[in-house]
Amino acid sequence: MSWKRVKLGDILTESKIVSEYPNPDRRITVRLKVLGVEKRGLENEVEGATKQYVRKTGQFIYGKQNFHKGAFGIVPPELDGFESSSDLPAFDVDKSCLPEFIFYFFKQGNFYLELSKIASGVATQRINTTQLFELELLLPDIKTQRQLILNIQLLEKNGSQISTELTHQLSLVKKLRQQLLQDAVQGKLVEQNKKDEPASELLKKIKAEKEKLIAEKKLKKEKELAPIKPEEIPFDIPESWVWCRLGEMFEIVRGSSPRPKGDPKYWSKESTPFHWITIADFTPYGINGNLCDTKGFLTEEGSKKSRIVKIGDLLVACSGVGSVGRSIHTSIDGFIYDGILAIRSIPNESLKELVKHFLKYKEEQIYSVASGANWLNINIEILSNYIFPLPPLSEQKRILEKLDELMQYCNELEASIKESETQNEKLLQQVLREALRKELKSV
Repeated sequence: MSWKRVKLGDILTESKIVSEYPNPDRRITVRLKVLGVEKRGLENEVEGATKQYVRKTGQFIYGKQNFHKGAFGIVPPELDGFESSSDLPAFDVDKSCLPEFIFYFFKQGNFYLELSKIASGVATQRINTTQLFELELLLPDIKTQRQLILNIQLLEKNGSQISTELTHQLSLVKKLRQQLLQDAVQGKLVEQNKKDEPASELLKKIKAEKEKLIAEKKLKKEKELAPIKPEEIPFDIPESWVWCRLGEMFEIVRGSSPRPKGDPKYWSKESTPFHWITIADFTPYGINGNLCDTKGFLTEEGSKKSRIVKIGDLLVACSGVGSVGRSIHTSIDGFIYDGILAIRSIPNESLKELVKHFLKYKEEQIYSVASGANWLNINIEILSNYIFPLPPLSEQKRILEKLDELMQYCNELEASIKESETQNEKLLQQVLREALRKELKSV
């Protein structure tokens, strides 16, 4: 088979058929990361403000601003006759080249990412048609193109099936984690020891310590919580365990924010000793369930207007769509706003770790009881009334030891699956490169 080097300008002709009757409900958009061409959502726009052009099935189309981010594709049959502006130019392809061949030319090896080198512009980086037309590719005959495309599509299908299976495996690991947490809080993870002091005695000591702190005015006296009713108990626990409410054992407080927000008197642009903790910090600064840093900081004056939390406190998101119920252990001193509840005065490390796992287990349930039309919330009362299955102190330590061992296994399993995902994608890209460039040396 013979391949020839051609410029894209030799095989692409920009289509400039002006739409006589522009229709905002018949517009095309091109998704990033090579996710295809699709119908654009209906948007409010000034009629006739931007000239629209008719697009046809089989045309190559790309976004001038986002070509190097994977915004390109082939117009599918269901979008024949739809429109786009000149910011999404479309091209008729010469009969010597299949449109899909151009598509895979840019997709192979994520070659489109390299186009950022030729993008121009000050405010926004664009790739114009003149720059596109100067790019060269190796073009075989139509028969070879068709066979290569079929081979590539088969490889992509196989790669997609592998990716689907790996995604399924990750979901199974997630379910396994949840099952382990469930077994831990239900007393099924380790055997009970009759020599352990019953949890009822531990609960008495915890309550006594809390009363002592209240008497010393180190804690604020709270409203007495109602006794646990039989219908509230969701599952059976071992005889040596006891049900209690979180608010019986711990102090639970809500954060507060200085006002007005952003006032330089309260917020600092530089790092200070006064970490400003928000829900947005939970993921980027959370390591193994521990909050280690924050993006924002308060001034000393701002810290006086907020709620302090200390190393070892447990933080629970109590506000925000998609956030309520998320929890994290803080490894730093800091200050929280009213979107976060803090569980404080936890008497020992093993109980702290167990409550952390319990909150993770209950995360979806906590989210489900949040209320609010546009902005979901839970309050101190809801979290304080959550019933908690308290194991004996000695058993807590055995549970955590076993749970750590099993969770580490889950971590290794998850890492292995993700590595397989990466290798699957790399292999596919390598095959694409080989398929479209293997004749490079002979040209």
